[in-house]
Amino acid sequence: MTIQEQAPATSARENGTATTVSSGRSGASEPAPTRGKTSIADVVVVKIAGMAAREIPGVHDMGGGLSRTLGAVRDRVPGGRPHVGRGVKVEVGERQAAIDVELVVEYGVPITDVARDVRENVIAAVERITGLEVVEVNVAVNDVHLPDEDEPAASADARVA
Repeated sequence: MTIQEQAPATSARENGTATTVSSGRSGASEPAPTRGKTSIADVVVVKIAGMAAREIPGVHDMGGGLSRTLGAVRDRVPGGRPHVGRGVKVEVGERQAAIDVELVVEYGVPITDVARDVRENVIAAVERITGLEVVEVNVAVNDVHLPDEDEPAASADARVA
């Protein structure tokens, strides 16, 4: 995935994890809104995109098989929190972002409709919240959740006397 930068790259990234969205000027004579700079960490864009994708009906889960398995283990650990960015990868430039989303959809929903709705919602949320231009959102459907695939924990408990 490549991003076409609108401005030449400067020191916009700090350790490859933050993007400067606006660079201001310093000095007491400058208006308050322009004093200083605003930078957005890549993880912020990941979380926004993850939340926006999960809002769409028909999205059962996110991520590939291994990341879902590790996420399920992490969710069961006391004090563990679900990772909203699971299944989301971003590439953020100075003014633009490109996003990859991996989904598991519910059986029976039109996959192309879910992908379109995810794409629209992710673009709207990221652009509204960060001010970055989203140049693309690639949606990969890795699995379909069948109604009878619910957690087998109930059957495992039944075997214990």
